[in-house]
Formats: sequence, structure tokens, C-alpha cells
Amino acid sequence: MKESVLRRALLIIAVLGLALGLGVWRNGIDIASPDMIWTAATLPVVAALAISILRDFWIGRVGVDAIALVSMSAALLLGQALAAVVVAIMYAGGTVLEDLARGRAERNLRALTDRAPRVAHRKSAHGTETVAIAQVAVGDELLVRAGELLPVDGILIDASAQVDESTVTGEPLPERRGAGDALRSGTVNVGEAFVMRASAIADKSTYAAIVRMVAAAQTAKAPFIRIADRFALLLLPATLLIAAIAWYLSGDPIRALAVLVVATPCPLILAAPVAFIGGVSRAARAGILMKGSAALEALAQIRTAIFDKTGTLTLGGAELIESDVAPGQGTDEPLRLLASLEQASHHVLADSIVRIARHGNLLLSQPSDVREHRGEGLEGQVDGISVVAGSRPLVLGNGPLPNWAESGERRYRDTQVLRVFLAIDGRLAAVFTFGDAIREDAPGTVEALRSAGVTRIVMLTGDDGAAAEKVSASLDLDAVFANATPADKVGTVEAEKAAAPTMMVGDGINDAPALAAATVGIAMGARGGTASSEAADVVVLTDRLEPVAEALRIARRTRRIALQSIVVGLGLSGAAMIAAAMGHITPVAGALLQEGIDVAVILNALRALGDGRLERDRNGRRS
Repeated sequence: MKESVLRRALLIIAVLGLALGLGVWRNGIDIASPDMIWTAATLPVVAALAISILRDFWIGRVGVDAIALVSMSAALLLGQALAAVVVAIMYAGGTVLEDLARGRAERNLRALTDRAPRVAHRKSAHGTETVAIAQVAVGDELLVRAGELLPVDGILIDASAQVDESTVTGEPLPERRGAGDALRSGTVNVGEAFVMRASAIADKSTYAAIVRMVAAAQTAKAPFIRIADRFALLLLPATLLIAAIAWYLSGDPIRALAVLVVATPCPLILAAPVAFIGGVSRAARAGILMKGSAALEALAQIRTAIFDKTGTLTLGGAELIESDVAPGQGTDEPLRLLASLEQASHHVLADSIVRIARHGNLLLSQPSDVREHRGEGLEGQVDGISVVAGSRPLVLGNGPLPNWAESGERRYRDTQVLRVFLAIDGRLAAVFTFGDAIREDAPGTVEALRSAGVTRIVMLTGDDGAAAEKVSASLDLDAVFANATPADKVGTVEAEKAAAPTMMVGDGINDAPALAAATVGIAMGARGGTASSEAADVVVLTDRLEPVAEALRIARRTRRIALQSIVVGLGLSGAAMIAAAMGHITPVAGALLQEGIDVAVILNALRALGDGRLERDRNGRRS
């Protein structure tokens, strides 16, 4: 029988037994004594608990559930059947409440796995066939119909597509993708049907990695929870000692029983698991996947943050930094002509230029009479207009720059950028500057990490020192390590980790060893990065840096809530035990009081599911 069903059945038996016994006692019915009914309702709970404790003991685990067994057994032996059945209800009710709390905390994680893609529509010479996603191979062309999940990671073949990525990245609004853009499994086609080419098999796709990480999140125990379990063992002998002293000093075994009752069950073993599962679930909603509670627990204690540069602090590709255009000329038309011409180029920059133009909703034309000058640029006709694009010597020869272009040339003279000169019908019309730009949210992320208590922020990159120092100056970092090989990165991470708990944030294959070496490795997984994602403890699924700070905030808030629940719960239980030892609390009242403590502890632990905005607002007003 499923354990959750058994626990509910035991609760129902205990409640019915209590009600029936009270009815017999109140109405004087002579079918059986109330004590017999209450005893009969308690024994199934005692038996199930004894079996559970023996099973745990067999695998080397001992918990404070033993206090519940001792208190119910003692109540029955002392003739306190009413107290015994109330304890049985409180204990069974606590386990059912814990099941419900876990279920709520795990709901978001289960939703991810329940909606995993299962079939794909593969195109072939004979038409389109529906196959299991396990049969999809790299290079297969797949039809994705409106409203369907994308079965595997791939590249868009059609001109455009509209995709809802909220389940994977947490982004609430659909994203428009253009030809050549990467698509991820598990996202939803919210537009017209489109064709994509598989770039990974199902087991290596984004959603398969999510499912594996969700499984880890539901099974792994955080060090904090394991420490809590060991600390809980101290409560058993402490409870027995206080109960024995109360009995010895008062000569009344009922006082000892009351002490045992108020110590059953322990908030310690309820609060931590619920809070940590809630924190992992909250992170998943924000597009942050944590590989179990251990990752969240470790992240909460981070004091040093190390960032890779390219693709992490920066966008990692050729982005349009600035456009200088001739007087009286708009930016869109020169960019459209440039992108149209670049469609015929094999240069590494061409794809980026075309992507930037399409994302700007510019309508590109097919170029003609194209001639490419290797390493310099190309020329051709676009809509009957003569267009030349490329280096300054190709476009201008030995001619001077016009006045409107001179300031840009001075500004970027000693920087790592690519300058594309564009001439239309023989006259310089625009100069486009492309480079690896700092992410817009990088400064805010650095500031948020410092506010969260990160005391040292470092950049670690394989790029040269000049480029690294420029990024560092813009972000006010504490240290920069440039020209680093993968081995250098691991050495730096280990040195920083020796001084303080350290997280490493990166996105490339060469970052994987450093991610694995850090206290917590965080992979920017939006662009694939299978190796780095596998090596990391946390994976950010959005192509933004801000979730790194959000992950740290969630981890610290979750740990704070778990610790708060434990301390408050144990404090209240300890006070109740002392009151019971002094004779101020009866066994029945103690059972009811302890259940109230457990409910409060679990409800507080469930706060980890929220985002904490109301708490931050209150703190902000107080400050």
C-alpha cells in the first residue's frame, strides 16, 4: 500500500475511534467502554509506527518518531487511552499534513516532468511520420504543429516561429524566433506550424536535462537537512531525561507522559525538507534549476562569486554596439541593405548581422552579382542599388573619412571591435560597430550580489588583459584574472574556495572543470552548453545574468526560513515540555498544543514557495 494512503487511513481510524468513544461515553451506551474503543483506534497507529521505526533502524536511521511510539505506549499502559488516541491523531495528522505540504512544494517540479515531450513529427521522402522522440536523430527535419511541444533541441528552418518558453525559462511572454535561431525542447509552439532541424537527440536535449535535475532535486538531501536529522537524535534522550526527572520529583507518571506527548513529533524533521523542496520549486518557476537541496544549501552560504567573461558577463557574440550614419540618413535602411548583402557571405560576422536585422523586423532582399573579397568584405546589388560593405580600405580605399565618421573612428581605435563600413551607390552611408557587449543586466546583478552579502566578485577569462580590464572597470569588480587556460581557471577557483565558499558562473565547455571545482557551479544554459550544464550544480535557463542573483536570494531566504522554523518550533516544544514537567499541561492538552506547533512550523516552511516580495517591501519601509 502506498505510504501516503496508509497514513491517511490511520488518521481516519484514529479520528473515528475518538468520535465513537466520545459518543459512547456521552450517551452511556453499553456496547463497549470508551477506553477499549480508544485503545483499539490507537493500536494500528502504534503498530505502523513501530514497523516504520524498525525499518529505519535496519538501514541505520534513528529518528524522534520513537518519542511518539513511547508516548502512545506509555499512555496505554498508564490507562490514559484518551490521551493515547489524541496523540495518535496528532501524529497521524502531522504526517498527513507533511505529505500535503510536500505535495504542494513538489507540484511545480512534477509539472515539469509530467509535460515532457513524447513524440515528434519527422519529415521524410514519404511524407511526415509520427515517431517516439527516442527515434529522432541529429539532422532530422521535424514538423512542429501549432500548440505542440518542441520534441528536441534544434535549429529553426522556416523564416519565423513564435515560441512560449515560460516552462523552461520562466519568461512570461512568447518569443519570436528567426531562421537559424536555436530552439529548445519542452517549449511550446504558440504560432503557426514550422519546420526545425534536430541538433540533439532527446536524451541530450534541454528538457531531458531538466527532468534529470528535477529527479535529483526530489531525492537529494541538503547537508543542512542531514545535520538537522542528527540534531533531532539529541531530542530523544533529552525528552526521556526530562520526563524521568518530572516523574521522579513529582512521583506522578502522568507528568512524564505529558512531557513525552508535547515532544511528539519534532518540528525539526518536518520543517527543513518542506522548506528546501519549496525553495527548489520556487527557483524552477524562475527558470533556475538546482540539482537538489544540497545545491541550494551550499548556494546560501556563498561569499565569493567568480564570473567568466565571454558569454557570461558579456553577450558572447558580435552585437551591434553603435551605428554612425551619414547626415539625413536613417539607421534602418543602411542596416537592411547591409544584412541583405551579408546573406551571401560566409564571414563569421554575417550571421550576426542578419540576425540583428531580422530581430529588428527589417525585410531583407535577395542580393545579386555578389563578389566577396576574402578578409575584406563584399559588394553586390540589392534592389538595384550598388552596395559595398567591409573594411575601410575596401570601401574607401585611400580616401579620407567624412567628418561625421571621424569621432567614431577615434572612439574605437584601440578597442576590440569590428567596424563595418557601408557604401551605397559609391558614397559612404554608414559605419556599424560590432563587438562583445556587456550584458545590460550585468551591473545590476553585481550590485544585487553585493547587497546579498557576497564580499568578493572576480572575473576569470581566457581573453587578453586589456579587454578584461575594460569590462572590469565598467562593473567595479574586485579582481581580474586574464589569459587563463582551463587549468588556470580551476586553480584560481580552488584558491578562492580555500578562502571562502565560492560560486563559479560560466557558459562554455572550457568552463566545465572550473564549475565542477567550485563550491557551487552555475551554468548559463540558455544557449546549450551541455558540458557546463552537466558539471554545474545550478543551471540558469534564461539568456540573462540577473537570475544568478535571484538564485542566491532564493537560497538564502529558503535556508533562513528552514532555520527559523526549526528554532521557533524547538523553542516552543522545549517551553511546552518544561510546562508539562511542572504539571501545567495535561497529556491531552499537550498533544493538541504540539499539533498546533507543527502546523505553524509547516506553514512557515511553505513560505519558501513564495518570492518574498512582501517581506522585502516591509523591510524597505522599516529601513
